Amino acid sequence: QEEKRAHRCLTKHLNLCLNVDFTKRVLKGRATLTLEALEDRFSVLTLDTRDLKIISVSANGQEASFTLGSKHSFKGTPLEIRLPFDISRGQHVIVEVKYETSPSATALQWLTPEQTAGKKYPYLFSQCQAHHCRSMVPCQDSPSVKHTYYAQVSVPKDLVAVMSAVRDGHEMDPQDSERIVYRFRQPVPMPSYLIAIVAGALESREIGPRSRVWSEKEFVHQAASEFSETEQMLQTAEKLAGPYVWGQYDILVLPPSFPYGGMENPCLTFATPTLLCLNLYSCLHQVIAHEISHSWTGNLVTNKTWEHFWLNEGHTVYLERMIGRSMESEQFRQFKAMGGWKDLQDSVNTFGPNSPLTNLVPSLQDVDPDDAFSSVPYEKGFALLYHLEELMGGPEVFMEFVKSYIQMFAYSSVTTDQWKNYLFTYFKDKVDILNKVDWNAWMYTPCVIMYDTTLADACIALSQKWIKVRSDLNGFKESDIKTLSSHQLIEFLSLLLQEDPLPLTHVKKMQDLYNLNSYMNSEIRFRWLRLCVRSKWEEMVPVALKMATEQGRLKFTRPLFREVYTFEKYREEAVRVFLAHRAAMHPVTAGLVAKALKVEQSQSTGV
Repeated sequence: QEEKRAHRCLTKHLNLCLNVDFTKRVLKGRATLTLEALEDRFSVLTLDTRDLKIISVSANGQEASFTLGSKHSFKGTPLEIRLPFDISRGQHVIVEVKYETSPSATALQWLTPEQTAGKKYPYLFSQCQAHHCRSMVPCQDSPSVKHTYYAQVSVPKDLVAVMSAVRDGHEMDPQDSERIVYRFRQPVPMPSYLIAIVAGALESREIGPRSRVWSEKEFVHQAASEFSETEQMLQTAEKLAGPYVWGQYDILVLPPSFPYGGMENPCLTFATPTLLCLNLYSCLHQVIAHEISHSWTGNLVTNKTWEHFWLNEGHTVYLERMIGRSMESEQFRQFKAMGGWKDLQDSVNTFGPNSPLTNLVPSLQDVDPDDAFSSVPYEKGFALLYHLEELMGGPEVFMEFVKSYIQMFAYSSVTTDQWKNYLFTYFKDKVDILNKVDWNAWMYTPCVIMYDTTLADACIALSQKWIKVRSDLNGFKESDIKTLSSHQLIEFLSLLLQEDPLPLTHVKKMQDLYNLNSYMNSEIRFRWLRLCVRSKWEEMVPVALKMATEQGRLKFTRPLFREVYTFEKYREEAVRVFLAHRAAMHPVTAGLVAKALKVEQSQSTGV
């Protein structure tokens, strides 16, 4: 439906004037859209909204009548606007919508001062992917529509606002001397899901010639040192993929309830605080390399619909691992690819091998894109590109294709067919090889691929030893894991999670020898706690639930809750802890955990 509407007109530019009201937990203001008609006698415009209060609408300064359609469970409510005149194909109209968001807008999370590190000021952040922008701005909320935007955001004077755009100065709010207006401009066309806003007691430090790190002051010094290699990574990416077009590349470290590892908002990557204190070079750099890569694959070349999400994520994982290859080694890339393949197997196991959501190009007719979110588009997408790389002549040859694809489709949105047609055009002398690829199997069924196992061999050997041993545990020593790097330790635990639960005696012995409870690295801790709960170690259940609620990263929170829920004796405890913490969770996280715990919506919102 949204795609059909996009054929009638296109948003070219958006100007936002917003007032952030922390008392009512709403944004008030106006969205002014410059739209181009794609047909003659154009007079009816439909915008996406969700729980927005529409106050008035005008077109070229004249009042326009509007109606709100019926509400859809996740698409929200269409806003139909009747222009007071017709315009012809190619003509522009400026439509201004005055509106207010709802306190329950799915794009926005409002934090009380107690939920921040500083405990003194409130905090607001947005997360619009996949289709939540419509709860923050009336817009054409589809990745097929790209536009520039400018914004003016008024916040209380003790706070700072930042957006996914270039900062353009600030001044006292002419309407209220207790507030400041921050200005932003985004001159590169981008889809609505990349509009992002943050307001809080933020500080920043310079970490490179075009980069700053932003966070609450409690984290800013540590974040500046952790992200110090950002410029080197940007330069490596530019060598691989072409010039960085977005000007500024800043990183914002969010409060713990942010549901993802990172979000590639242009000019301002969002990062989870679970990346700090990792003592894990590879995970921190993997997330930042991933979000930097999105500047080309996702932000510059965008999937046309969410069915083609793998074009964003598969290419981004490919580019991220090519950055790792340039900065580390080919073995490092292979090791990361193997770990990713296990994540893919986990997703296939969760959805079921015959689930359409394990297809590379799933049908999302009446499916909420949030429900389809998994490692499939990332890792199956990467695996396809890696397979093609091997067929076409290796990493250097295939990376040149990816670079050419980015140049060809820059500033536009693409489908899998367009990508595939370009692949066949680019490798026109190898079409016979490409024709032998089982495209149907890759796009619509699970499939297997092998990577170089050099760095994984030690992890495989140790995990097999634990899996096969019966009762005599004297063959294990404290030194078993001394030579393993942090990412090999993650791999060791991941391999154990692929198998039947270990006997409780084994897991307790592992703790005695390796002291895994003491590891604060969240990637290691997350897997270790899942292993403990799976082996029915009762004392570890509250520890697992503590990790599930202390931070809100979906990747950790949902599987930990699911693990405790599967432990029959603690099923009710999992639900009780979730209900007690639900109000503080990000709406996307809360909704997906509720589904995992089979909690009714009415039960979970009544808390």
